[in-house]
Amino acid sequence: MSLSDKLTKRIKRLVNSKHMLSGVGVASFLESTVVPIPLETVLIPLMQSRRDKLWLIAAVTTLACILGALLGYAVGYFLFDVFEKYIVEYVASTEQIDQFQDAMKTEGFWFVFSTGVTPVPLQVAMIAAGLSKYSLALYLLAVSSSRIIRYFGLAILVYYFGDKTEKVIKRYKWQVIIGVSLTVGAFVAYRVWQFFA
Repeated sequence: MSLSDKLTKRIKRLVNSKHMLSGVGVASFLESTVVPIPLETVLIPLMQSRRDKLWLIAAVTTLACILGALLGYAVGYFLFDVFEKYIVEYVASTEQIDQFQDAMKTEGFWFVFSTGVTPVPLQVAMIAAGLSKYSLALYLLAVSSSRIIRYFGLAILVYYFGDKTEKVIKRYKWQVIIGVSLTVGAFVAYRVWQFFA
């Protein structure tokens, strides 16, 4: 059994215990930093069984991911030389890191945002953002908005589809991602417009 499988098993146990929220936070932090845990496989069943805490689960997952994203940025910004061997061996090749740095220079915000919404591992984007000294404020805005869309989008799906959520996601994966992203994005834009209007 691989390290990732062992961690996933332990996290599932923690998530199903009385320490459910802290388990979710730990899982999200690890998923966004060192171990690419398939978080949705834990989150969807949990949200389905604990609908009373649906929005709180989404909020804790998002906040823990943002903390992990800050750590990843700091590693790229301050400690890349120290962890370069580990990063190249376990996270991404030197070529991939170079490609991600180029993407940060040309696409910046939208590159981080897109890796945050889709199932693409966020770790390389975090390190590339720190390495390229990308604006921390814009970086945090991109990570926060993309993860709010991703995790609150899951919560919305569970709220409306309940136990059928996994089937809906498996059958219409990209349509669901795009649809939820547009819906949550439009809702957030509307609320911001209302606030400033």
